[in-house]
Amino acid sequence: MALNEMFVGEIVTELLKQLNAISHKSCFCKSSADNLITSIQELLPIIEELKYSGVELPAFRQSQLNRFSETLRGGIELARKVLESGRWNVYKNLQLVRKMEKLEKQVARFISGPMQAHLLADVHHMRFETMERFNRLEQRLDSMKTGSGRRVEEAVKRMEVEGDSNLGGFSGIGLELGKDKVKKMMIERDDLNVVGIWGIGGSGKTTLANEICRDNQVQSYFNNRILFLTVSQSPDLEQLRAKIWGFITGNEPSNYSRKSQCEWGSGPQALVVLDDVWSLPVLEQLIFRVPTYKTLVISRFKFPRSVVNEIYEVELLEEDESMSLFCRSAFGQNSIPPTANETLVKQIVDECKGLPLALKVIGASLQDQPEMYWINARKRLSRGELICESHENKLLDRMAISVECLKKKVKECFMDLGSFPEDKKIPLDVLVNMWVEIHNIDEEEAFTILMELSDKNLLTLVKDARAGEAYCSYHEICVTQHDVLRDLALHLSNKGEVNERKRLLMPRRDTELPRDWEKNADQPFNAQIVSVHTGEMREMDWFRMEFPKTEVLILNFCSDKYFLPPFIDDMPKLRALIVINHCTTEAALENFSVFTNLANLRSLWLEKVSVPQLSNATVPLRNLRKLSMVLCKVSNSLDPAVLDLPQIFPRLSELVIDHCDDLVKIPLSICKVNSLQSLSLTNCHRLRELPSDLGMLKKLQILRLSACPELKMLPPSIGELVGLKYLDISECVNLKCLPKEVGKLVSLEKIDMRDCLQLVNLPTPAALSNLKSLQRVICDDEVFGQWRNLEKTVPNLHVQIAEKWYSLDWLNS
Repeated sequence: MALNEMFVGEIVTELLKQLNAISHKSCFCKSSADNLITSIQELLPIIEELKYSGVELPAFRQSQLNRFSETLRGGIELARKVLESGRWNVYKNLQLVRKMEKLEKQVARFISGPMQAHLLADVHHMRFETMERFNRLEQRLDSMKTGSGRRVEEAVKRMEVEGDSNLGGFSGIGLELGKDKVKKMMIERDDLNVVGIWGIGGSGKTTLANEICRDNQVQSYFNNRILFLTVSQSPDLEQLRAKIWGFITGNEPSNYSRKSQCEWGSGPQALVVLDDVWSLPVLEQLIFRVPTYKTLVISRFKFPRSVVNEIYEVELLEEDESMSLFCRSAFGQNSIPPTANETLVKQIVDECKGLPLALKVIGASLQDQPEMYWINARKRLSRGELICESHENKLLDRMAISVECLKKKVKECFMDLGSFPEDKKIPLDVLVNMWVEIHNIDEEEAFTILMELSDKNLLTLVKDARAGEAYCSYHEICVTQHDVLRDLALHLSNKGEVNERKRLLMPRRDTELPRDWEKNADQPFNAQIVSVHTGEMREMDWFRMEFPKTEVLILNFCSDKYFLPPFIDDMPKLRALIVINHCTTEAALENFSVFTNLANLRSLWLEKVSVPQLSNATVPLRNLRKLSMVLCKVSNSLDPAVLDLPQIFPRLSELVIDHCDDLVKIPLSICKVNSLQSLSLTNCHRLRELPSDLGMLKKLQILRLSACPELKMLPPSIGELVGLKYLDISECVNLKCLPKEVGKLVSLEKIDMRDCLQLVNLPTPAALSNLKSLQRVICDDEVFGQWRNLEKTVPNLHVQIAEKWYSLDWLNS
């Protein structure tokens, strides 16, 4: 395909036309459309320069451009779907938003990645101009970040970029060869319905699978119908089967039966990727024998050919690829710097045996360390055996070197990560609260530790689009961890006698508590952290245990009913309780009376449960500082007739209610919780009003009300919140006005009011003139000019038009 046809012909012309229509008509995808318009317009001059330069591109470069052309063609079709979608079909629109954001990232990667540099190098040595463009971009990004939040955002952004291009840490010839082999198995072999990718932990299996799913040829063959699922060691088979069957049939996740499979017959080409599969019985239940549907299985285990028709064995990295990956982690460049001991570096790289994860983690652990430390690391590595499938404990011993160099407190925080289930996102809010409570640190130090673990590739940060901004909530950021690194945390934590371990952890979900716990239950357990991961638990499923030193209890389960463990009564020092249900529906909690003895509890996180009725008689949590209810049913628990919040929570400083769809109003008694400093009522789609006496919360500094579409007004008493620093009313689409009393918020520093579609008029400039502390306003075009007028009287004010964003992670939770 000629460049002229591809870039300045009908493809770009038609796509720009569609994007402009979206920009003017669609509130859901306007941001992505605007960004795509900007990106494509920035690209056009480069292509024009190339077109008129007379340069003939190599065949490989031309093929890359051809693939990008197909991406733009797909964008035209996607844009048409956006324009045809009804405004109130929220679920479909959210799916379209996700696809538009994906297209935006693909175009951005093309423009900002190595492809652009190669093009410009081919045309009159334009590399210098490219670097200037990147520098300007970095300066713009820097200007948007502040404080410790900025450090989080930078780390998240780095991980996000690395995740897109280098998920497991290897690339190059080996990856391309593996991708080509697996592609041929799936596309050219009609007789292969189930294809496998096999390799030891940390060898890059998931990276390879992700690259295959991104491949244009694969996406075209399967008509972009690709479903990627992580199975893990303790899967919810019923939920996974429902997702797969719903995907195959094109319906919502639904119950599967053999009869329904026979009735279905066949459909369009589709691919289901099953990552991290641990057992044959599980795999057999997740494979559906439907024509035109194929399964790609990723596992550390080889399965019989009767189930997995063909297997590709992931090859470890060659010497040059190993060196390049290690140097990127240790030195920030692709080769050994002149100041380094070349022989020593090569010896350490050789000891990593071509394993991508080991190269990344060990390389990062040696960064900026003195040469004597490198020598010691080489000696320790040289004592290990060859890494192969039968020596995964030796792999963990090698990886442990990267943890041993950490400061004691940072190492303890790394080991805490083993307390959470495999392949699940950990809300940063949960992690920070836990670290603050048990390690005697403040939030700033917790962030510093988080950054160190991130810099050393020992965890990965995943963000929602606002993460890292001033006043962002931690639950908008999540932490993930490679399963080998989680195994390492468990490996280090599970040493010694079970009663004396600092962390008492269940490595995977089970139907009952571990037998060695029961065998040793006659003696107290001295664990500081206890983590339980089960299905439904009844009263009879628990046995008595004593935990005199436990400060954190984590209850992970998957069930619609759960009896809280009686041994909570025997945790006198408990400071943080985390209850997370991983099922699709809210679980009913039983035995809530155990809360009567939690006099020292400071932090309570409840997720996807039906919260029982709270009363002073059953839940006198007098030292509770932070209460978070996420994806919960809360209408019973917040009954205004029986609930006296200041009596139950006299020291509560932070209340988070997120994605609780039955919350209509909050109890009036909340206005008497004089200790409250942060109130977050977000994504509560039925919340209609706030208490009229909200202004009584004199210590309140943060008020988040984002994505509450039924909220139509703010109480005038909001002007009495003299300590309020941050107000977030974003995506309150039916909020019609700001009360003039907002002008009395003399401490207010930031307002976020993006996507307030009905709010087109502000109070008068005179009413707002007292907002002398206001530094930043994020708003839509309609009120931008009105806020700008205030800049004359408020000297430090910066008004910013919102870049629209949508967080869709909760759809997959």
